[in-house]
Amino acid sequence: MPKLTVNRYAVLFCLAFVALTSRSQNITTPRVPSPAATVSQTIGISTVTVSYSRPSVKGRPVWGALVPYGWNKQGFGLGNDAPWRAGANENTVLHLSHAATVQGHAVPAGDYGLFFVINKDNTGEVVLSRDYRSWGSFFYDPQHDEMRANISLRTIPNTELLTYEFQDITKNSAELVLNWEKMQFPVKIELAVDDIVMANAAQELKGPTGFNWTGFSSAANYALQNKVNYDQALVWVDQAIAINSNFTDLSVKAGLLKATGKDAEADNVMKTAVNVATENELNNYGYQLLAQNQQDKAIEVFVLNTQRHPQSANVFDSLGEAYALKGDKKNAVVNFKKSLSLNPPAGTRANSEKYLKQLGAM
Repeated sequence: MPKLTVNRYAVLFCLAFVALTSRSQNITTPRVPSPAATVSQTIGISTVTVSYSRPSVKGRPVWGALVPYGWNKQGFGLGNDAPWRAGANENTVLHLSHAATVQGHAVPAGDYGLFFVINKDNTGEVVLSRDYRSWGSFFYDPQHDEMRANISLRTIPNTELLTYEFQDITKNSAELVLNWEKMQFPVKIELAVDDIVMANAAQELKGPTGFNWTGFSSAANYALQNKVNYDQALVWVDQAIAINSNFTDLSVKAGLLKATGKDAEADNVMKTAVNVATENELNNYGYQLLAQNQQDKAIEVFVLNTQRHPQSANVFDSLGEAYALKGDKKNAVVNFKKSLSLNPPAGTRANSEKYLKQLGAM
């Protein structure tokens, strides 16, 4: 009887497939070895998620052995030169909720098979494939690549269990890294967060969010705070004002007008805002002016608040702070003592007494 030669890759694949099929017909049991894992990171309002399986080193030589260097034929499947599946079992899958820039390459939103290549000199590549449902690299087809990019690997302390994580997180980006054995594979992922937020706001404002002034106001305020798309923000804030003309809406509009160089118009809108402001809104506005080092203007606002709310201990305490910051000890002491005479709550009392001690008036 002739001797049979069996491809070991085919055997391993078949055994794994049979095990998976068997598991799908029976109760759910733990996957061992190489348990499944998912790691996710929010960047702006977008999510980046990696789903993968986690092999252990187990004392085995990894690079150049368990994971061969360079591109390799798998001996099963399509027989193409293929990268490493970047984990175990099924494809490692990268999910992008929004379009992103991955290692300098524009990538549409969606799911991608995530692969890596490691070379002997610690250089490598990251590969994203639109074919993300395959099992490992057996059916890798370069025609389905979304992108390839070079990466430089880093040496790290030993990591027994293959691990993905996110680091160096900023407003618009994060670095996705794979850590295993003593190697780290870094991939920079960037998103146009402001553009995504503004586009999402436009869609949300077509739904229930657009039936209330707060939706339009918050969208306009995001644009103001992040210095983007002032023209659209002015349209939104006017829609908010049409629904409810209040201090919040008017102050946002004033900020947008000032940001677009319309200072006189901005001042007029802000006067209207001050006229309809509540005690807390005026108080907060005064502190905003203090933070902008506009002490005299802040004092004007706090004085107005004391005139409107003469029985509020807090407004006199705030006015005292403004005078203290300006260096006007006399008026600071007068207003802190006035605050204490109005039986203030504990927090306000403590603040007034603290300042009076610092000013040598208590």
